[in-house]
Amino acid sequence: MSYVHGASSVPLLGETVGENFARIVAAHGERPALIVHEQDVHWSYAELAERVDAFAAGLLALGLAPGDRVGIWSLNCAEWVLTQFATARAGLILVNINPAYRASELEYALTKVGCAALVTADRFKGSDYLGMLNGLLPELAESRPGRLAAARVPRLKAVIGIGEQAAGVIPFAEVAAGGGAKERARLGEIGERMQFDEPVNIQFTSGTTGAPKGATLTHHNILNNGFFIGEAMRLGPEDRLCIPVPLYHCFGMVLGVLAASTHGAAMVFPGRGFDALATLETVAEERCTGLHGVPTMFIAEMEHPEFGKFDLSNLRTGIMAGSPCPIAVMRRAMETMHLNEITIAYGMTETSPVSFQTAVDDPVEKRVSTVGRIHPHVEVKIIDAAGRIVPRGTPGELCTRGYTVMLGYWDDRERTAEAIDPARWMHTGDLATIDAAGYCNIVGRIKDMVIRGGENIYPREVEEFLYRHPKIEDVQVFGVPDAKFGEELCAWVRLRAGQTMTEEELREFCRDQIAHYKIPRHVRFVDSFPMTVTGKVQKFVMRERMSRELGVKAEATA
Repeated sequence: MSYVHGASSVPLLGETVGENFARIVAAHGERPALIVHEQDVHWSYAELAERVDAFAAGLLALGLAPGDRVGIWSLNCAEWVLTQFATARAGLILVNINPAYRASELEYALTKVGCAALVTADRFKGSDYLGMLNGLLPELAESRPGRLAAARVPRLKAVIGIGEQAAGVIPFAEVAAGGGAKERARLGEIGERMQFDEPVNIQFTSGTTGAPKGATLTHHNILNNGFFIGEAMRLGPEDRLCIPVPLYHCFGMVLGVLAASTHGAAMVFPGRGFDALATLETVAEERCTGLHGVPTMFIAEMEHPEFGKFDLSNLRTGIMAGSPCPIAVMRRAMETMHLNEITIAYGMTETSPVSFQTAVDDPVEKRVSTVGRIHPHVEVKIIDAAGRIVPRGTPGELCTRGYTVMLGYWDDRERTAEAIDPARWMHTGDLATIDAAGYCNIVGRIKDMVIRGGENIYPREVEEFLYRHPKIEDVQVFGVPDAKFGEELCAWVRLRAGQTMTEEELREFCRDQIAHYKIPRHVRFVDSFPMTVTGKVQKFVMRERMSRELGVKAEATA
């Protein structure tokens, strides 16, 4: 049956994030820890630890106490990493806030979890963070540092600024210099009392509808997941991991920061937001051995006109994840970027996040066509609509249980109960199969599965087929409402530079190769796809646009 358990001889870490970090610093203090190319930061583990303790003490000096929530609203930077470790050290709960959020979304996040402090960037491209804050918090400019009293966000007492300063905002460096001997001693006391099952991080996650939910994760959740992710990549102190994915997402702060730090490896950041050229430059200049990214990032790097100029020969490993990984893209990354030991990981924010990962010595075919086998100390079962475990090879919903499962959604028992059943199984909403050898294949989302005239179609299967066409660079397949069949298949296609194609040419490529009902009825050639900041394609946005264009109701697909 489709049940697997990650039996392992390697025990779980019984530590908090702070205890583990201190142990790594003691062992690898002089080794490089944090490199931020854009900020010209090159800190050893000992230097990073001193800055972490200083900022943690400064947060306590502001009046924050263990259990208080501290939001961070910023793209990737050295201060983000400092805040991640400092809040964990001080017993505070870090709240990741999407840097794409605007004022109303920020207000919701801050009030939902009751943030006492916010660490914020000043501005980036089209986002004026300080401007939005002043609009949301008109009292800020007149407030005393650490004594904010805002009508719309009453629990927020302090705003800490990265970069340009503004009235009422406490400079990041000032907080880092604000703690004294009393606060340093208190850090030690807090560390002695802290338990690894206490919450350390809240990450907002939401589907296509409904207000965002605050997935609440413990030290035990994310520390162990980061450790075993690094184990799968065979990370060690000699490695340098390039992390161009967002820190506000699990991909950056767990698969990136904690996978590296638990192994004494260097964390390397090209810049604040993803830029293909900056990533290539950073990998070459810092001689990185690992590189993370969602498939669209790897595509952008390999398609860059200057790709051939860079020496990427030190690369060996990394993770391609965050959205379904096209087999063709995976193979190309292995061949042209020297990523012979690249892995694919699968999971979700609510499970810390990784449940499955390929191994560096898995057969190439398994590494490019599956998401690997179950992670250590994790259970997974695949169930049908009635909740029964299905035979191997049969699609069903993936449910996972173990140390990875979140405490719940912050202050939301109802939606927690919808996601986690009484036996502590997390219901992912993903459709998957597990083969005889235990390898998992994600075939789609339950809500993305298209039912055309009674036939179940998994869009990912059609996407993988279309990727074989030499003119196609990227493709997304989804369902749209149809009066006759209930749903019809639609493909949005991005062609390689200089290529042209007709709808009929695409359909002719499909004929006699895949079943007729899997051939897209609607085809659109586009320059880009609607995406989240993390590089995830928003199929629901595409579905809504096509529904409007075709004059049908998108609700029919729900």
